Amino acid sequence: DPADGDAVATALRETREELGVAVAATSVWGQLRTLPDRHGMTVAPIVANLGPLEALTLTPNPDEVEEVFTLPLAHLLHEENQGYTHFRTASGYGYTLPVFLNGPHKVWGLTAIITELTLELLVPGRY
Repeated sequence: DPADGDAVATALRETREELGVAVAATSVWGQLRTLPDRHGMTVAPIVANLGPLEALTLTPNPDEVEEVFTLPLAHLLHEENQGYTHFRTASGYGYTLPVFLNGPHKVWGLTAIITELTLELLVPGRY
């Protein structure tokens, strides 16, 4: 949005629009390194403390969000919930991306990359 001053302002607006959660700028911990998405756009992940999940009231925008689920940090740190997906392009180029498992849900793609980067920062040596 042209009115957004920076990546943090964009993330706060998107969180409010997509999940109905107003996050204070003072809750922002920082920005991870930028990443390209599959469409060539640049994504700037912002990490913030939302407080206890039990205290949050999520109101997902049905035009933008199909489903919301959460995963505890302890779940993400269990090795049996961590994996990798291997891809190969038509030209033969191969690459590997992280995946996190949770029953019917899989966290994969750019979301899994951002999750992995966040875990490396939050719990170094355990992930």
